[in-house]
Amino acid sequence: MNLIPFGRPPAERADAARNREALLCTARAMIAEAGVDQVTMDGLAERAGLGKGTVFRRFGTRAGIFRALLDAEEYRFQEQVLAGPPPLGPGADPVDRLIAYGRARTSFLLDRRDIARAGLERKGPVPPLVGAGFSHPHIRMLLGQAGLGLPDPDTLAVQLTSALDGPALLFLTADRLPPEPSGPCGGGELDTRLGDSWQTLVERLARR
Repeated sequence: MNLIPFGRPPAERADAARNREALLCTARAMIAEAGVDQVTMDGLAERAGLGKGTVFRRFGTRAGIFRALLDAEEYRFQEQVLAGPPPLGPGADPVDRLIAYGRARTSFLLDRRDIARAGLERKGPVPPLVGAGFSHPHIRMLLGQAGLGLPDPDTLAVQLTSALDGPALLFLTADRLPPEPSGPCGGGELDTRLGDSWQTLVERLARR
């Protein structure tokens, strides 16, 4: 299975690739220090010691900076899924891998929701969810390996992909996250709650 980055960049010269990586590393540092709102084209160029024109050539717009960050993060995530340690990576029971993938994917999307929202162009269309072309074939592969005797695994893979990516997309685009539930049946971080729900869904499907 090939990696499916958010927006594969064209082939680059060595110096252009170095500049791009330097800008991405600088952007990550700025986000860690002050959040996405403080990252500007001018500020990034100054902090990285490069010309503003270089930043524009690499990313086009401010939103392009964050889309490039997501692209790089998505690539690393897919590498962990395809070649990392189990249960997310190869070597574990397919159902366990499916559970681990849902938990990891939920955390990945929610942890980067501020970057993803900053990557939306103000006057442009909403782009596909980062890595949208990866979850479906991976889930379909694991369903096939699990040998669950499903009558229509192709359609089910589509539905499971929607169940996994859909809630994260809603939270990504919402102005406010919902409050944490209280009481004996609620509580916990949002990614844990979504991950628990995903695990329940998969375990019911596998009749565990």
